[in-house]
Amino acid sequence: MAPKEALQGTEASVVNSLHIATYNIHKGFSQFNQRLVLHELRDQLRAMQPDVVFLQEVQGVHLLHAEQHDGWPEESQYEFLAESIWPEFAYGKNAVYPEGHHGNAILSRYPITRWENVDISAHPSEQRGLLHSEIQVPGWDRKLHCICVHLGLFARWRRKQMHALREHIERLVPPDEPLIIAGDFNDWRFEACRFMVREMHLKEAFEQVHGMPARSYPSRLPVLHLDRIYVRGLRVKSAQVHSGHPWSRISDHAPLSAVFSRA
Repeated sequence: MAPKEALQGTEASVVNSLHIATYNIHKGFSQFNQRLVLHELRDQLRAMQPDVVFLQEVQGVHLLHAEQHDGWPEESQYEFLAESIWPEFAYGKNAVYPEGHHGNAILSRYPITRWENVDISAHPSEQRGLLHSEIQVPGWDRKLHCICVHLGLFARWRRKQMHALREHIERLVPPDEPLIIAGDFNDWRFEACRFMVREMHLKEAFEQVHGMPARSYPSRLPVLHLDRIYVRGLRVKSAQVHSGHPWSRISDHAPLSAVFSRA
């Protein structure tokens, strides 16, 4: 956890610009599971310095990996990554198996006042969830809603999950409060883009800045537009894909980052 003095300093300031990142970390292993890269991943995330991090494929527990790999942390991966930089975090356990479990996580510099993980699995063979955190950003008069998602591999499953996402937002996110939805949408056909923009009236960060969603997969030479950042009630100032070295050595996805200001 961060020192108390540092937290008090953060809370005393007014935040005018918000830097976020989203990253499918492939359970802490490099592409094709060749090596454990969790320590390198933590170093690179810290160098990026986002205020809020949306993570997918985060290993909460894996008993066999803990025995087999030197450097496997004693704590969960999200606690290991958050340590001393992001004092607040939430984890949504989605896929559960005999060796452990994995899911989504949100790390934050600012207080998470409420969070919940919602099961949006569309088929018993693939467990998926949306992790919704409410964050109190210093100086903001409204809560920031952050939703981390990892949608299914098949289009019909993703459609059900997007409808579940919309219903969740309509029930629990007031229209005047800012919202960020980020994660791995597995959406190479752009169906999610059309639904999120036309049906849910959201803006995609990279479309706002660069005219189209980011190419983020595979990280060595990104071709597919799988990862997205959608927003409401915020102004997009910049958006970046972090591809090439050293990111291509860490995960099969490239992380995305964006900077926002209040609308």
